[in-house]
Amino acid sequence: MARRPDEEYDYLFKVVLIGDSGVGKSNILSRFTRNEFCLESKSTIGVEFATRTLQVEGKTIKAQIWDTAGQERYRAITSAYYRGALGALLVYDVTKPTTFENVSRWLKELRDHADSNIVIMLIGNKTDLKHLRAVATEDAQGFAEKEGLSFIETSALEATNVEKAFQTILAEIYRIISKKNLSSGEPAPAEFKEGKTIDVSASEMNTKKSCCSSS
Repeated sequence: MARRPDEEYDYLFKVVLIGDSGVGKSNILSRFTRNEFCLESKSTIGVEFATRTLQVEGKTIKAQIWDTAGQERYRAITSAYYRGALGALLVYDVTKPTTFENVSRWLKELRDHADSNIVIMLIGNKTDLKHLRAVATEDAQGFAEKEGLSFIETSALEATNVEKAFQTILAEIYRIISKKNLSSGEPAPAEFKEGKTIDVSASEMNTKKSCCSSS
């Protein structure tokens, strides 16, 4: 079925959200794709994704952002979840040190399951809770540099740096793909180009659930 003109894009990039349950992954997703935030968020069950189309260096990029529960019992879905992902946002809660300590484990899982060239960004979320901060910016910055990750702190509630985080990771993915295409002298691989992407939903679902049903 032909896409409507407003659905046309040059590239589709799959980006996954990972991190412990309760760090705000679903609210980062809803803030970026729908500019919504829900204080009454509940844990995401299984997987959902949302899409948003934006311009990156003159190209129309459709970002397909996948979100899953952080609870251990859902880890069986990891292989399918990571398959085809070009970027990953690894989220922790700046008020909960345990979620930052677990970043190493998430990073290992990501590197075990995802493509070796995946672009990874570390995100410290909930900066609006200044009085409760328990993870220093410097510690996270140091970890990110050591592991070769980009790093940013966000507040999904206040919409601080959420847009910037996605713009940054999508631009980096685009640069890497462009470089590959230039060096090979070949057009973009089918999975990146328009008309050859895998769609999980025929209705371009801007998430299956309402804002308040996710974590």
